[in-house]
Amino acid sequence: MKKTILSLGGLLLGITLSYGQATISPAKPQSKPIVITGATIHVGNGQVINNGYITFDKGKITGIGEGSAPGTSGYEVIDATGKQVYPGFICPMTTLGLIEIEEGAKGTVDDVETGTYNPHVRSLVAYNTDSKVIPTVRSNGILLAQPIPNGGIISGTSSVVQLDAWNWEDAAYKKDIAVHLNWPSASAGRRGGRRGVAPETTTETPAQRAQKAVDELYTLFAEAKAYAEIAKPAVTNVRFAAMKGLFNGTKKLFIVADEAKQITQAVTFAKKLGIQAVIVGGKDSYLVTDILKENNVPVIIRETQALPEKEEDDVYISYKLPMLLQNAGVMYGLTGIGFWRQRNLPFEAGEAVGYGLTKEQALSMITLNNAKILGIDKTTGTLEKGKDANLFISGGDALDMITIDVQNAFIQGRSINLDNLHKQLYRKFAGKYGVKANL
Repeated sequence: MKKTILSLGGLLLGITLSYGQATISPAKPQSKPIVITGATIHVGNGQVINNGYITFDKGKITGIGEGSAPGTSGYEVIDATGKQVYPGFICPMTTLGLIEIEEGAKGTVDDVETGTYNPHVRSLVAYNTDSKVIPTVRSNGILLAQPIPNGGIISGTSSVVQLDAWNWEDAAYKKDIAVHLNWPSASAGRRGGRRGVAPETTTETPAQRAQKAVDELYTLFAEAKAYAEIAKPAVTNVRFAAMKGLFNGTKKLFIVADEAKQITQAVTFAKKLGIQAVIVGGKDSYLVTDILKENNVPVIIRETQALPEKEEDDVYISYKLPMLLQNAGVMYGLTGIGFWRQRNLPFEAGEAVGYGLTKEQALSMITLNNAKILGIDKTTGTLEKGKDANLFISGGDALDMITIDVQNAFIQGRSINLDNLHKQLYRKFAGKYGVKANL
């Protein structure tokens, strides 16, 4: 009974949080060309333009350079003198839009499907554009994300979304780009070590159980590959059909693996099957950089603000990991944990600056690098002519939690609303206590 009351209370809290504040409508399409002038522009590829300009029209960047922009009569002018312009940050591997309240309100949690092998499950169709969490991460410059499924060994398929939309169809930026696999671990307490799979009662050792799961994966993927080679299957297998893109290069296999042995096994697995792999987590990736580089396998680091995994590890290893991968020539990106904490993504990147990265390398980690790993670098990730106008203006350093001040943001040229529930509550109680609200 007590549990029921708590669950009901959580549900009511969810309703209050979801509907108790004003709704923020998506922005209308760009109606006239815009020029931003006088700014320090961080292109995202390491280049910085001082006293620069950037122009965009119909959602696309039309010009960028130093000094005054040519031929801008009739443009809307935004004076960004003394301010900084950045590409929109990109957050891969998140449950943003799939979870609203983590504890006590199961109806707001939609990131896990029952079962062990679910490549056909699409996280995109569960993505909730009305989530009150989305505007909070947008306010820190995160404009695109990859909401992912969890649970089981093969969790499902993910897409990239832009964070200002009416529904999931509008939000879709690039559909069905990846299949997600949790690599079996001998040290995991359950198969795959992931939520959504119940512990097994068995006399097998953890190592035997992990090897058995790996053998099952080889069998499953071999069958899926054979299915993909059939021009017109007599019977449709929805699971194998969802995996077809792995074998023709239109999808990547995102493999959650932290241990050096797991990473090595996963890379070998992908190589044998001719699949493009991405390692997610990769806490021990600095130990196997030669294997990663040789096989052109990138790593998405979970977070920098984390404790070491093992007692013998360098206490600062999580902070140093981006630098170690950078120096080894391994492609790497960065995400965070969960959904609401993704608003700290730029600060996680900034943390790496104190441990070996330059500021522009840290910026690339959450812009261009993430875009390359997600396969969207042709349209976003840097501020270049012809790419989508996904960018924002900050009053200070956007990788510093003290100085970040996102004042304007644009997704495909649309000027988005930067209000959010946190700001609304701040203004409400600032008025109550006579504090001047500047949000």
